[in-house]
Amino acid sequence: MSSVRIVVGTRPQVIKLASLVKAFDKAKIDYGVIHTGQHYDFDMDRVFFEELGLPRPEAHLGVGSGSHARMTGNMLIGLEDALKGAEMVLVPGDTNSALAGGLAGVKMGIPVAHVEAGLRSRLQFMPEEINRVMLDHMSQLLFAPTKAGEKNLLDEGIPRKDVHRPGDVMADNIVMLRSRIDRTELPVDVTKKGYVYVTVHRAENVDDPDSLREVVDMLSTVPHEHGVEVVFPVHPHTRKRLEEQGTYAALSKTAGIHLTGPASYLASLRLARDAAVVMTDSGGLQKEAFILGTPAVTLRTVTEWVETVETGWNIIAGLDKRKVRAGLKAFLAKRPKPVDPMRFYGDGKAASRIAEIVSARL
Repeated sequence: MSSVRIVVGTRPQVIKLASLVKAFDKAKIDYGVIHTGQHYDFDMDRVFFEELGLPRPEAHLGVGSGSHARMTGNMLIGLEDALKGAEMVLVPGDTNSALAGGLAGVKMGIPVAHVEAGLRSRLQFMPEEINRVMLDHMSQLLFAPTKAGEKNLLDEGIPRKDVHRPGDVMADNIVMLRSRIDRTELPVDVTKKGYVYVTVHRAENVDDPDSLREVVDMLSTVPHEHGVEVVFPVHPHTRKRLEEQGTYAALSKTAGIHLTGPASYLASLRLARDAAVVMTDSGGLQKEAFILGTPAVTLRTVTEWVETVETGWNIIAGLDKRKVRAGLKAFLAKRPKPVDPMRFYGDGKAASRIAEIVSARL
């Protein structure tokens, strides 16, 4: 077994591997991937390994869905065997898989490295916020993607020697994959009038029936009110909730709205790059849109990527119809003032810096 075990379990974590494993290979670090199976749908998981040419996981725990407690507990049980002999556990992101990887490492006396450390929403009971705070305070290497993340860690009393700001590995991915994004075809045909790229998956927007109706109502009016189409790759859980509610069929028949299956990573980046506006509740997509030069309207009340808002490229609207409408109207009429997003996320070499620091620590 390898000396560094990288624990992943969800689509965003798998995507973060792309630049990391390339940098680890170049630095000749002995590593292996442990997959918890937190996402078990093929379209949300294995397709990304294949698309990005990632190494096959050393172990797949097959945890699947369940309550947060059951999921995390089952991961801990499986990770106890999977991490034996490891010299370091590296966990990207803020999922239950990341938390379980960190906890298992700490309990087994293995140093923990957290990639994407220091992000904060200030929502005390948000599952991802609990995960990331706990992870940051049990890790020995903390890799903050931004200056704001670095400041959060230092303000919380984490020792300066443990905190590093290498840049953002997701920004690395976009730099690394630009030519492949160019060659990736859009999954739907859209008119020359442009389109809004939509993703919705968060529990607060999908699992609450009233919130989901608000989302459907807002999307239904976009083509008529703003004269652009909507491209909406539907997350499997979101589709299930829409079908239970009886709104999926009506939305799919609305003129100007294209519902598709989940987009691959490269297809999502191409959709975000070519969109007039991105409309999402995904943290990662807000940042990707910013890097790709597309403004975003965020269907949440907070964001961890504060620089996207401070530069005027992201409007935090929640499910407030007036804010969403105003945001779309403003961005469709005029793009924000140009800014270089890489000044916030590094120079595309974050993964290489992480590899250097991990290698030195080993």
